[in-house]
Amino acid sequence: MVDLDLLDYLEGYLTEERKQRFLEVLQLRTKHITVAIEDVFQMHNTSAIIRSCDVFGVQEVHVVEDRFARMLDKNIAMGAEKWVDVHKYHNTSACVAALKQQGYQIIATTPHDNSTLLSDFFPEQKSALFFGTEKGGLSEEVMQKADGFLKIPMVGFSESLNVSVAAAIIIQEVAHKVRTSHLDWRLTDDEILDKRLDWTKKSIQHVKGIIKRYYAD
Repeated sequence: MVDLDLLDYLEGYLTEERKQRFLEVLQLRTKHITVAIEDVFQMHNTSAIIRSCDVFGVQEVHVVEDRFARMLDKNIAMGAEKWVDVHKYHNTSACVAALKQQGYQIIATTPHDNSTLLSDFFPEQKSALFFGTEKGGLSEEVMQKADGFLKIPMVGFSESLNVSVAAAIIIQEVAHKVRTSHLDWRLTDDEILDKRLDWTKKSIQHVKGIIKRYYAD
């Protein structure tokens, strides 16, 4: 439960433009779709995918760091990790289980022939879009546990795209479909308040000391 008095106090440190920007962005954020990144070797690809989630309004990202655990490339993410909630897992099983428990269907992005074309895909229910390693793609575990398969139609000689490019295309298309649909895709009022407080804290220098003084008064 968000302390509304604390939120009001901390927002006093922000400009009106900053506060309004937070509200505008949060009105277009969604958790109806989420993104999962499985063991991507090149960290700049993981960071680029997180940035795409921020740009296209996806609030949560799930990162499996089984073999290639590293720090995010903050130069590529360009601060996006401040605005997107990144959840990390040590293995794929934990990630899939957590998402299924939250009511997400698992959608594996793969060029396999039985995959649904991006243009034909609509996430009627909450959907977790899984992206895999640059060379090997998604693990067999994800493929076995997936509720559906999704691919980008391609008409050239190349049979694949860089994972961060493919993710950007898919996230933009699916997020647009969700936002222009009948679905209840927006964040709840409580989720918006939680993000307002979180983003406000991240926007204020020495915020821990300010909060300490607030509660001491």
